[in-house]
Amino acid sequence: MNIRMVLLASAAAFAASTPVLAADAIVAAEPEPVEYVRVCDAYGTGYFYIPGTETCLKIEGYIRFQVNVGEDVGGDSDWDAVTRGQVQFTAKSDTEYGPLTGVIVMQFNADNATDQDAILDSAYLDIAGFRAGLFYSWWDDGLSGETDDIGSPVTLHNSLRYQYETGDFYAGISVDELEDSPFYDGEEANNVGVAVGLGGKAGAFSYQITAGYDTDNEEGAVRAMGTVEIGPGTLGLAGVYSTNPNAYYNAAEWAIAAEYAIKATDKLKITPGVQYYSNYGVVGSDFGDGDAWKVGLTVDYQIVDNFYAKASVQYLDPEDADDSTTGYFRLQRSF
Repeated sequence: MNIRMVLLASAAAFAASTPVLAADAIVAAEPEPVEYVRVCDAYGTGYFYIPGTETCLKIEGYIRFQVNVGEDVGGDSDWDAVTRGQVQFTAKSDTEYGPLTGVIVMQFNADNATDQDAILDSAYLDIAGFRAGLFYSWWDDGLSGETDDIGSPVTLHNSLRYQYETGDFYAGISVDELEDSPFYDGEEANNVGVAVGLGGKAGAFSYQITAGYDTDNEEGAVRAMGTVEIGPGTLGLAGVYSTNPNAYYNAAEWAIAAEYAIKATDKLKITPGVQYYSNYGVVGSDFGDGDAWKVGLTVDYQIVDNFYAKASVQYLDPEDADDSTTGYFRLQRSF
């Protein structure tokens, strides 16, 4: 018998003489339940349920790169590049009064690596037509191009608003804290304004009427806008009148604007525009005596889905001041 046989025989004898012991039972841990993110389609696309709740959340925003061009627009330079990132969170849930909505918009701007700021661009709650918080007023609206100058110099306010809405019509009233708006006649910060707005659609025609009264300056403004689809594009017209410079309008005593947004292709839109100002500018607490003209052209192009390019050039010719040409080129990725 060789040595290998001896070793195998010894191992077999040892195994036969060793008592068999029952092994401890191995119990697998119960997997913890996993709640996957569920799509919420009750409020449109992009919403999902916050896990463990019945609240729907939507996250959206954009990244923008823009080069501005104009005299001394970048200090001593005639061009300036800026970058912006914006994120919006919208939360909605059902209540006995209708959807309860909360919106937070954070905006991050960078003129360069050291000159940056982060701001709260909007934050408000909305239920049953009532809205309270920091949000843009109706005076922030305008025509689709970049030529018209028919809005407030400051349109973001802490406000309380009620707006009634149906499918094709809305009407509302708001009380605005005009704390960082222009002030005249020695007025100081913490001004109060009241604004009203109504608008809607009727077939190919849409309209909006907005008015505001600055209580401290005791002046007001009213504006009307309308658009209608004609031929290959949309014609837009607007007019605004202000009793005197105030927080709601201070560019001129009155002005009219027009544009025609041409849908050249599915991806290309070309919008020429023009505006006329009467009694342009502010002298002390009154409007100036001269008039002004403004003409411009804006081109929008969709490169791919959610990625856009925009170029705009504007020429302003005031009667009592030097003329100027400004413009910008923008790339923007939305999500």
